[in-house]
Amino acid sequence: MAAADPPAALVDHDSAEALLKRLEWTVLRRLDGLLQGDHRTLMRGAGLDLADLREYQHHDDVRHIDWNVTARLQTPYVRQFTEDRELSAWFLVDLSASVDFGSDRFTKRTVAREFVAVLARLLTRRGNRVGALLYGNNVDTVLPARGGRVHVLELLQRMAARPAESAGGATDLRELLLAAQRMVRRRSTLFIVSDFVSAPGWELALGQLAQRHEVTAVRLFDPLEMDLPDIGLVTMKDAETGEQIVVDTHNRRFRERFAAAAEKRETLLREALARAGVDTLELGTDDDLVDAVLRFADLKKQRSRLANWTGPTNRSIAHVRPVAPATPGSSR
Repeated sequence: MAAADPPAALVDHDSAEALLKRLEWTVLRRLDGLLQGDHRTLMRGAGLDLADLREYQHHDDVRHIDWNVTARLQTPYVRQFTEDRELSAWFLVDLSASVDFGSDRFTKRTVAREFVAVLARLLTRRGNRVGALLYGNNVDTVLPARGGRVHVLELLQRMAARPAESAGGATDLRELLLAAQRMVRRRSTLFIVSDFVSAPGWELALGQLAQRHEVTAVRLFDPLEMDLPDIGLVTMKDAETGEQIVVDTHNRRFRERFAAAAEKRETLLREALARAGVDTLELGTDDDLVDAVLRFADLKKQRSRLANWTGPTNRSIAHVRPVAPATPGSSR
């Protein structure tokens, strides 16, 4: 449920060109000074061609040890591969009715569009390719993976040109994930950008995608979905079905039940994402895009270190949420 009829000011009227220019100036410029190293700070290509063998060093990936050479020489050796520097990244974007909610300046849809813009531009500036599948009531838009700024502009324009979805029943993310299984053949990096307000049954399809691709769930949320303030009578509307009810937020017991239900929903969602074997970046409507991308970079670094660790695995880093709320709109 969400507060009914968000203000018209929440709608993002930026053209694709204006949006990308604004983000290049306010976000990408800052990131250029904060992200150290080349594009591998965010992700690596997958190489298949054996280039050389060398002695094992601390922090090497144990999966690259050549056990035949190691046994023969009695010293650990690792295989070095020619890195495939051209990556393919796909954005699977949920633009169903529930993402049009936002309690402050921005909706979840606006946050999704800006996040896609920043990540897509970061990738294409390094010569990589990005594609997208857009979902409303069904998967109705597919953009093949291509490179370049013009392609990013086309993606943003396609997202902006879509009207808000009317309440037409529950979202089925399984349809989006199954479409990705059919269409994304080459091993790629996938970003599932959604609030994960969906009919059940998507977990298995997500796990199947994660077996073939590197998957990050970019979970959109609004603070008001977690905790109701004491503001009196409020009309609540289910964005998926259109059902409306009036609630009294002065009622402390109602607010407590709402918070308990939200916490339970959070726990079930996190457990489902962990079972699917994907990392999760949690992105709020009050979040700072620079902080979000830096958290994503830290997530990839931690995951890379875990790949070299032979002890017990701690999945606690799988969900990355800011420690404290950022100042709304500080990077927009």
